[in-house]
Amino acid sequence: MKNDHPPSLKHALLTLSIVMLLAPGLAFAQATKPSNLPPGWVPPTPVGLVAEPELLRKLVNASDASTSGDGEAKDGPYAELGNMITGAGWISAGPGYRQHVLDGRALVDVSAAVSWNLYRTVQGRFELPHVAHDRLLLGAQAMYQDLLQVEYFGLGNDSLRADQSGYRLNNIDVLGYATVRATSWLSVSGRFGWVPQPDLSTPTGPKVRVPSTIDLFSDISAPGIRTQPSFLHGDVSVEADRRNHPGHPTSGGRYRATVALYSDRDAGRYSFRRYEVEASQFVPLFTEKWVAAFHGWEVFSDTSSGDVVPFYLMPSLGGKNTLRGYDDYRFHDNNMQAFSAESRWALFAHVDAAVFADAGKVGPRAGDLDFTHLKKSYGAGLRVHNATSTLLRADVGHSVEGWRLYIKVSDPFKRSTPASGRSAVIPFVP
Repeated sequence: MKNDHPPSLKHALLTLSIVMLLAPGLAFAQATKPSNLPPGWVPPTPVGLVAEPELLRKLVNASDASTSGDGEAKDGPYAELGNMITGAGWISAGPGYRQHVLDGRALVDVSAAVSWNLYRTVQGRFELPHVAHDRLLLGAQAMYQDLLQVEYFGLGNDSLRADQSGYRLNNIDVLGYATVRATSWLSVSGRFGWVPQPDLSTPTGPKVRVPSTIDLFSDISAPGIRTQPSFLHGDVSVEADRRNHPGHPTSGGRYRATVALYSDRDAGRYSFRRYEVEASQFVPLFTEKWVAAFHGWEVFSDTSSGDVVPFYLMPSLGGKNTLRGYDDYRFHDNNMQAFSAESRWALFAHVDAAVFADAGKVGPRAGDLDFTHLKKSYGAGLRVHNATSTLLRADVGHSVEGWRLYIKVSDPFKRSTPASGRSAVIPFVP
């Protein structure tokens, strides 16, 4: 279906505008005192509202050396932990090995991981991270993934939970990528890759409780369910990242705009363009013990006449990072918007309590994205962290469809990106 209302400037700016308007305390973030510690040192976490148990303090402090996300990774074996896609389960783990070569000018990295729900990934990459006086990063990566039970409920904002289904997806993605660092916080990234025909089949693995998407849906209600072509894909992103610590931000913000192209190389009817704008802002409110966090994300799809977006590449909502009171991948359509707001307090020095509210919707046309008929959820949670990384997150969310519990090892506004490199482009992951 052709998108009758291609993304306009007002839609492209909507997410950024909402985040900025929701952050009246932004001046407090700008007034945060810079650290006086030497470069590379980690600033101490603020003292919490309650005295922290000594055992908890020791356990969290012991993680600093292995999880600090602000420095360059060390050579040798490492653990690939907790960064698999939505639906993989609360944790994933596996071995990895990285080694700098060519007198430190290049990096070779290989890893594999298995998740709680037995999803599997294997990847290898070769990277030149410090080209042109550290202004340019070049790399190539090959990734295989086998996702056993990806959920699908049908198209649209009014899809029924009773139509819950699942499918197995395994595919290979081979890509090259580059990042130009204009400044320490502003970058332009691009990648170009090839995905051989992805394989969709009946869900498998532990505790399969839903029917197969292949049996329940047709090519009309799940475009691309019968034919999965090979894709050439490419995207360009501009990103401004002023967060103090990407793994556990307490001040600053991140802003991203992306344009992507997917070209069907076989069937000739599944080519499309995608436009994304995303923003997050973290605002200390009067004290470092209290942080307001805001996130907004909009995704638009555009097709030529006669082409459609495959359902597994459609924007989707629901799960650990968006509508936390709904199932994973609960809503699919050509276009999507999502907003979240959190208030976080330092309960202990290394444990934050949080309350949150999420809202969002999907629609067949870009013009359908507005503030009517939003799906909403709200809830509370805990975040265990060291100074620079979120170690464990537990969120309990509620919506009209009931309660959901999500236990993860990443910040709630962070899409799953393996420590070993770029994430795969199929499926679309909320």
